[in-house]
Amino acid sequence: MAEGIMSKAATMEIPINSNGDTGTQPEDDSLEQDLQQVMVSGPNLNETSIVSGGYGSPAGGIIPTSSIKGPAVRFNPEYLDRRRAPAPAPGAHIRMKSGAASLPSSQPHGSQPLSAPSNHNTNNTMEEVSRGVAVEKLDSVKKWGINTYKCTKQMFSERFGRGSRTVDLELEAQIDVLRDTKSKYENILRLATALTSHFQSMVQTQQALGDMFTDLSQKSPELQDEFGYNAETQKLLCKNGESLLGAINFFVSSIDTLVNKTMEDTLMTIKQYENARLEFDAYRSDLEELSLGPRDSAAMVRIDMAQHDYQVHRDKYERLRSDVTIKLKFLEENKVKVMHKQLLLFHNAISAYFAGNQQQLEQTLVQFNVKLKPPGADKPSWLEEQ
Repeated sequence: MAEGIMSKAATMEIPINSNGDTGTQPEDDSLEQDLQQVMVSGPNLNETSIVSGGYGSPAGGIIPTSSIKGPAVRFNPEYLDRRRAPAPAPGAHIRMKSGAASLPSSQPHGSQPLSAPSNHNTNNTMEEVSRGVAVEKLDSVKKWGINTYKCTKQMFSERFGRGSRTVDLELEAQIDVLRDTKSKYENILRLATALTSHFQSMVQTQQALGDMFTDLSQKSPELQDEFGYNAETQKLLCKNGESLLGAINFFVSSIDTLVNKTMEDTLMTIKQYENARLEFDAYRSDLEELSLGPRDSAAMVRIDMAQHDYQVHRDKYERLRSDVTIKLKFLEENKVKVMHKQLLLFHNAISAYFAGNQQQLEQTLVQFNVKLKPPGADKPSWLEEQ
């Protein structure tokens, strides 16, 4: 009887009305009573033995009850409450098979199941982007490694006399002249800076000496005139010295701009040109080596790739060579223009100062648009001293 009831419970369907409540069928009440009867009338596994071969099998398959904790079958009173729970939608059924119940979903009617397809798609997109960036970086590192290897090989071949290099004799001569000129102008800049420092110390000494003469002329009545004359002379020399310092500082600033900015910019372009020349010769040598080898299908593919790389680096070399030629031309014109003005300023200022011609010195500053710094401009402010 118990087996018939369990098979019936395992195959039947419990209909649910439009309100989500189970129907009050007579079969429901009888089913509950039969289930309760089965639970009560079943074997008490805590008191008897469990036989592996089935109920009533021989004693050879007996398992001691001390190894089993708790009842094997326990009546769950919440089962009946779950059976009476409202269904998610009209027409839904709770199908019970083999004694197991599939509980209805707790989501409201009309709602979609919770899922994260957008997050999944976003994660896939992010993974694809990250993978693409990693592949791009790997390709960049690979190209850099190949290029570095080829250039290093070409450089050692040139140094040991085993490799040939492309030479533009006229351009190379101009580059050598520029480097030599820059070195000499750096010496002029260093000496002019030292002259400014020494002359500034002299002007400061003359100013201190003039202040001392002025003080003594007031405190020494018997030598008042003599101290006064010397004080005025030192103050005049100090004033002219400040004008000469302004001219020399302007000269130093212009030379510094010419050497460390204009010439340096041209030399940076020359450095890029020399690197491009080395790369061009490296890929040219590689193409020549492949051209002397076998001409099978794989070799022809490598030759085509080498020909493409050779053309790319040749275009880069030609472009940078043109840039260097143009920059050298403009640099030469700018250098002549700047140095003509600065050398004339330096000469006129020095001549006027040591000739004691204050008027000519002032006219020189006006002519070359040299503005003097106000007294104390070089000293830090009281905020900077804090």
